[in-house]
Amino acid sequence: MPTELEELVGFLPSPNPQIRQLALEHLVGYSVPPHNTVFMTDGLKPIKHLKVLVNDAAARAKNALTILVNLSESPEVQKTLVEDDKFLELLMTEITDTTYPNADQVAMLLANISQSPVFLKFAMAKRKAPEGFKSELVIDQLMDCFVKGAEGTLNKDANFDYLSYVFANLTSQDSGRRHLVKRQEYDGVIPIEKLVVFTEHKSDVRRKGVASTIKNCCFDVDSHPMLLDPDGVNILPYLLLPMMGGEEYSDEDTEGMPEDLQLLPPDKERDSDNSIIVTHLESILLLTTTREGRDFMRGSKVYPIIRETHLALGENDDVEVACDRVVQVIMRKEAGEGEGEVAPEDERAIVEVL
Repeated sequence: MPTELEELVGFLPSPNPQIRQLALEHLVGYSVPPHNTVFMTDGLKPIKHLKVLVNDAAARAKNALTILVNLSESPEVQKTLVEDDKFLELLMTEITDTTYPNADQVAMLLANISQSPVFLKFAMAKRKAPEGFKSELVIDQLMDCFVKGAEGTLNKDANFDYLSYVFANLTSQDSGRRHLVKRQEYDGVIPIEKLVVFTEHKSDVRRKGVASTIKNCCFDVDSHPMLLDPDGVNILPYLLLPMMGGEEYSDEDTEGMPEDLQLLPPDKERDSDNSIIVTHLESILLLTTTREGRDFMRGSKVYPIIRETHLALGENDDVEVACDRVVQVIMRKEAGEGEGEVAPEDERAIVEVL
């Protein structure tokens, strides 16, 4: 005898929309452990039904998407979703539709399934550019949704914040990060340049995803000069500003400090999420991989800012460790600057540490 939950799952493909609606409404709460195994039966047939329902009426599609978001934490479910090109195309059709009411649920689902390395192939593939989009690349269309859609300006029902996790996942692979640090022909902009402006955004999700994306891009050592160039991406102020409060610095400390970081108001607040500050510190550490990067940090007076961050947040073990690692690198003497000081044979060893 099937259980009540199994009977509800069996109603998902019902031709009666009211029955589908009732089934979905009741099943949302059971899409998390320990009850979610009911969706993993019969060769994942319930997942196949849910994929179809994503294209149902908006209210039913929202519930189907919510269930899939919860279930896609499972590698097995993630795999069956990410390997279905037709389903991925459906998700792209929906998220780039500026009138689609469930775009944020689609963004959440993409954030989960993009954890699979397989998703990168789809992200770098071409599809017809929807109305209002210029690039045929999936990754560029997602970037435009994320950047133009902040604050509900592209779609009144969506903010696209969770796409920041998609970019973080994509940049965990070489080709993904290379795309974000290369100027794109369709708009003449380096994608990472569009993201850094969100390091102090009000959304915790957006800030966290962007911070991780930036860190991943910093693993591309060859792009460091462009990232640090004040006339290029000028990434340093965007990494330092979130960890700064309203401290006053001496003239000696501020000489050489980026102008955007000087004379901050006394009520300036640090990022409330210490994990984001740690991620920014790790990005800074990566940017010190080369001698040029370390010299740039010294000339930009990074040390006084790290010092004040440590004083304010040093009780947090992760922040303390991250601060100490940066200080040890930028304050050490380089080869030839002090007796007994030897520079590491491989300046890129920092990349391997992180």
